[in-house]
Amino acid sequence: MILVTVGTQLPFDRFVKIMDHLAPTLDEEVFAQTGRGHYQPVHMRSQQVIGPIEFERLIQQCSRIISHAGIGTIVMAQKHRKPLILFPRLGALDEHRNDHQLATVRALRGRPGIHCACNEAELEALVAAHLPTPEPVSDLPERDRLRRAVAGFIGEQHRLFDAKDSRLV
Repeated sequence: MILVTVGTQLPFDRFVKIMDHLAPTLDEEVFAQTGRGHYQPVHMRSQQVIGPIEFERLIQQCSRIISHAGIGTIVMAQKHRKPLILFPRLGALDEHRNDHQLATVRALRGRPGIHCACNEAELEALVAAHLPTPEPVSDLPERDRLRRAVAGFIGEQHRLFDAKDSRLV
């Protein structure tokens, strides 16, 4: 099953329509969390809102996720090692207050397990492509570098801490 999600804050009818158009061409079922938009899908099962426990269950069951560029979905896809296709909302089309989702896509493009489409043609190509299962997040070098940086920072702060009078010197 392919999971499509638009998040919980705003409708994203343009994206839902595109995915509904693509759904019959795919070789597996498509389930969409559509938000409170006006468009009602015809070619895929859908539900406007999904609770967090059910959403995580769907992520565990799906083969891949196709989503708006929301950080919650990005984190869940990495946690469960699901290939993720991001399709950002555009401020110019009044799909969001600004283009921060476009900035998110630009920042994440090329990261393991994350695939980005900024237009319908790119989305269609990625949806049709075979996407490999991403490596576990703990095996990624970025996470190891972050752990070392945080440990170094904590170590430095600890060295500056004067245990005698409990204040930083």
